[in-house]
Amino acid sequence: MMDTKDFNQIFNEYKHEGEEQALLDSIEVIDTAKEKIVAVRKNDEGDIIAFKTDNGRELDYVTALNEAKAGRIAHIDVFHKYGRDIIRSEPDGIKENNLDQLPLF
Repeated sequence: MMDTKDFNQIFNEYKHEGEEQALLDSIEVIDTAKEKIVAVRKNDEGDIIAFKTDNGRELDYVTALNEAKAGRIAHIDVFHKYGRDIIRSEPDGIKENNLDQLPLF
């Protein structure tokens, strides 16, 4: 006979451990040579159109895209969707550092 398990509890523990590890990983992998996005600017439709870095630079979308492709911006992924390249936060399980959650400038 199979053991009765609480699948929800097991999954929630697994998810919680992953979130804790993601926080630890994000702290350990700080690369001081790369700038980090600390704020965003959105248009009237809510689309992100510009980025502000921890060095105070304000980058339009295309400049940020090119710098992210060159590996000069930390914790940002570039992927191809909708027929163009798109910037997004690394999927690290931490909602607070998602681009949509950052402060506006």
